[in-house]
Amino acid sequence: MAETKTYTGGCHCGKVRFEVKTDLSRVIACNCSICSRAGWLLAFAPAEQLTLRSGEDELSDYQFGRKRIHHLFCTGCGIRSFSRGTAPDGRETCAVNVRCLDGVDIEALTITPFDGKSL
Repeated sequence: MAETKTYTGGCHCGKVRFEVKTDLSRVIACNCSICSRAGWLLAFAPAEQLTLRSGEDELSDYQFGRKRIHHLFCTGCGIRSFSRGTAPDGRETCAVNVRCLDGVDIEALTITPFDGKSL
């Protein structure tokens, strides 16, 4: 059964900090060009469930392809803690890099491969 919890997280240098309510029962390892190179493990949440606590002025935006996803990264350390975009159903959503969440044991998670390379 899925359980939504509140997690805190951020970038490497600590300038970007956020809080997100999400469910880690389904974590995605996407093989697309950006996720595979960055080593992202993704969890998704509605946009209103992610609150930026600090570092808004430190974020820069990278887009590619169809430019539907805002890959935000810290200008200080370069870490991409989360992205913002639109889900297939049209709702605003965010993708959180689970590796950037505080206190999460990655080894304890069930990670599902996703073939983003074929999209």
